[in-house]
Amino acid sequence: MKSIYIKQFCISGWSMIDPIYFHFTRLHHVKKKCGIKTIMRVRLTRYKGRDVVLSDGTEICKNDVLLKVHLHNVKLLREIMKYNSELRKAKIVYSKVKDSLPAVADYIQLSRLDGEIKGLIGITALYKGCKRLGFEPHPIINPVYKKLKQTSLLPISLLSSNKQSNLPVPMYLFMSKDTLFEKYGN
Repeated sequence: MKSIYIKQFCISGWSMIDPIYFHFTRLHHVKKKCGIKTIMRVRLTRYKGRDVVLSDGTEICKNDVLLKVHLHNVKLLREIMKYNSELRKAKIVYSKVKDSLPAVADYIQLSRLDGEIKGLIGITALYKGCKRLGFEPHPIINPVYKKLKQTSLLPISLLSSNKQSNLPVPMYLFMSKDTLFEKYGN
């Protein structure tokens, strides 16, 4: 029982820090057409990793423009803390991401850089089921960057799970713009 209170306390503290993080990372909320904010926050980025070829033939190369997607973790953690079942938590995350992707497609179409954006990129340890959404997982090769991401994802892993967690294994998730528009565009 005490661990629930500790988790709630940590999430409350994170809620206070999140607006500062949001500001300094130049993130933008993705909103549905009705104006409701989705679970996604995004920013444009230039890809710095190794070249990747996606299943639809899209090549992601160094310095390509991608839309980096971030889950609004505090909002998500507050929602999934209500449940004990890891399966239920995973279904909620999956549903929230799937529900957000049409708004991400709209966001790109309305962007002044629509023609330059090649796709989406995210880094997460939550990649089970990502293929059904249209994402493709790829390992992070650079050991220093991988360790940095493991460390940064550890608090999320500890707060979201009921069981003792090992270090999360982060992966790149890619989705080409064509796949996004095909699956989620209007």
